[in-house]
Amino acid sequence: MNDLRTAPAVVVMGVAGCGKTAVGEALAGALGADFIEGDRLHPPENVARMARGEPLTDALREGWLDAMGEHIAASVAGKRKAVAACSALKRTYRERLSRFCPEIIFLYLKIDRETAWRRVANRKGHFMPASLVDSQFATLEEPAADERAVTVDGTRSVAGILKEIVG
Repeated sequence: MNDLRTAPAVVVMGVAGCGKTAVGEALAGALGADFIEGDRLHPPENVARMARGEPLTDALREGWLDAMGEHIAASVAGKRKAVAACSALKRTYRERLSRFCPEIIFLYLKIDRETAWRRVANRKGHFMPASLVDSQFATLEEPAADERAVTVDGTRSVAGILKEIVG
């Protein structure tokens, strides 16, 4: 069983607008874990690219994923749990992150395109425009049954999601 309460690290994943930050912050608080905000680890050129409405390539994501993995590994090495918000849209991205912490579990916040688009269009002060939502879904590879992942309905409230995953 993929138990988020006992995992040394959890990556809250999914497309833009699924609630990674809100759920991740709440989960980190509930678990007494370090919270790592993936959006803050993007290099400036990636942020500028997304702000212009240009999706990131696999190559552009590599350094960002490694930075995420290094932050996760540092928390775990310091004997602290880590909860990270990171899209981790492809299996290869999740495998890359798992190299930094093999016991990592991914919490996939599954939402539909319309909900994602509405949430992204309505958020203030974020660099990613709603025009990139479709590219997120085009890139998304939902976690397979053989991955260390838990899927939940990301359209639910943060409190509802927390109750489901940690009791």
